[in-house]
Amino acid sequence: MDYFPLFHRFNGQKVLVVGGGTIALRKITLLEKSGASIHVVAKEVHAEIQAKASCTCEQREYKPEDLNDCALVVVATDNSALNKEVSDQAKAKGLLVNVVDSPDLCNCIFPSIVDRNPLIVAITSSGQAPVLARSIRAKLESTIPASYGQLAQLASKFRSRVKAKFSRMDDRLSFWEKVLNGVIAEHVYAGRLKQAEASLEAELNNPKLRSRGEVYLVGAGPGDPDLLTFKALRLMQQADVVLYDALVSPQIMELVRRDAERVYVGKRRANHALPQEQINQQLLDLALEGKRVLRLKGGDPFIFGRGGEEIDLLAEHNVPFQVVPGITAASGCASYSGIPLTHRDYAQSVRFVTGHLKDGTMNLPWKELVVPAQTLVFYMGLAGINTICEEMIKHGRHADTPMALIQKGTTPEQRVIIGTLGTMPEIVLREKPQAPTLTIVGEVVSLHSHLNWFQA
Repeated sequence: MDYFPLFHRFNGQKVLVVGGGTIALRKITLLEKSGASIHVVAKEVHAEIQAKASCTCEQREYKPEDLNDCALVVVATDNSALNKEVSDQAKAKGLLVNVVDSPDLCNCIFPSIVDRNPLIVAITSSGQAPVLARSIRAKLESTIPASYGQLAQLASKFRSRVKAKFSRMDDRLSFWEKVLNGVIAEHVYAGRLKQAEASLEAELNNPKLRSRGEVYLVGAGPGDPDLLTFKALRLMQQADVVLYDALVSPQIMELVRRDAERVYVGKRRANHALPQEQINQQLLDLALEGKRVLRLKGGDPFIFGRGGEEIDLLAEHNVPFQVVPGITAASGCASYSGIPLTHRDYAQSVRFVTGHLKDGTMNLPWKELVVPAQTLVFYMGLAGINTICEEMIKHGRHADTPMALIQKGTTPEQRVIIGTLGTMPEIVLREKPQAPTLTIVGEVVSLHSHLNWFQA
């Protein structure tokens, strides 16, 4: 271990920064969060440094007496001789010293930091590969919610009471694991701080009381796992039970918590694993058992995903739930096909349409769908492709209007079929595309040939 990790309190203490350029500015921006009293010495000092209330600046040469009463010395100049001089003198006085980009002159280094105050995570490569440390920090940033600090503050508020309630360390550990990985933590992440505190109070007063669960209605996006939101991934990793659809790709299911119970409730045309009413009831029943229930749906749950129907019963029974939007198939598939849904030269509006209604018909407002300068996106429209083309031509849209049918969009199996309102029925008969598909109608489809980046 080249460096032993320690966390220092610099609040109110003097930190000397020798150097006043952009590199010094970056270090000062980090240091000022600690509450340090920063003293800058340099011939020239960056205007942003001079404007900082946390800094006092002297535009002059460094002097050895500048080291007096320092808790930390940071050297950020491009003068290697000066850097070594300051480092040697600081070490001789037993001070902590960091020389930017010169690990051999340092006895302390600046780590990459994930700041969720009071929770602080520091990562270092011991000065050998700082870009790698920053890369690891970026990965942690994506998995640690911004509200972790508030969760830590809540835990701190109850820490002494929990210690008094549970004399055994194992009991305290079990209690905190339940709190920090369960519904109470989710209240904090969702901004329900008062509810989180009340729930923690109730849990502490009666720790054996079975807590009511929660439902996470999460949009999994159109297929590419990289399009998941940070929040979706976090909830996928902590759910006890997962109810998932046919449109959720296997690659996304691989990211679900390994020991979670998995229940397939997918729907294909005229082939439903479970009727919608039974899915709604199952979500309610599992939550009332105290379980964290993940309802994972392809695309966005509120865009032709029946999400509103599924949480309606939960709201009626006061069961807590969260809704996490996902990238809907329209934007995901269009983007991965190089088809902008709007474009100043072609379309000033876009309309999402379901390919079949609840009663199984295609009784759509066709006159509204054929207005010019409008892009149409049909969800679940493969079975009715002939009707779509016929009705749009019948109601005034030209047969040469460009049309795209996208199969398994955003995945490695993506397939884009290009035609027109007049030719698409014959193309579909010949090419035999399979669901899931998305249909786009409008002049923007003509841009596919030179904007197709994903499968270029």
